[in-house]
Amino acid sequence: MIHITRKETFNAAHRLFREDYSDIRNEEVFGKCSNPNWHGHNYTLYVTVGGEMDAETGFVMNLKILSNLIQEHVLEQLDHKNINIEVAFMKGKLASTENLAIAIWNQLDAPVRKQGAHLIKVALHETDNNYVEYYGK
Repeated sequence: MIHITRKETFNAAHRLFREDYSDIRNEEVFGKCSNPNWHGHNYTLYVTVGGEMDAETGFVMNLKILSNLIQEHVLEQLDHKNINIEVAFMKGKLASTENLAIAIWNQLDAPVRKQGAHLIKVALHETDNNYVEYYGK
């Protein structure tokens, strides 16, 4: 099996908070990320897929197709949006980077499989210092 990775970027706002917490408790747990006026990030997304190479094309999966799938199933919903309010696949979830990476996986898993590849990893960089890697269940 061979792996390939596509890198994409998007910008989005969010707020880390729990409705069942007081404002004080939210600030204690989530710090500045619980700002009631939101805050944003310039995210970098890495999607890694794997499979056997096609003898005719030499591809595991055409990277243009992978880019189109990421655009359609993820970026069109996330880019320049408020994750807490505007992103349907994040409704009812705490807008942490961990939950976002899992939700992105869930958005891409079936479309990638339809192309004959397997989703291996979703890596989501929230800042230069913080990122999440998710390898599925």
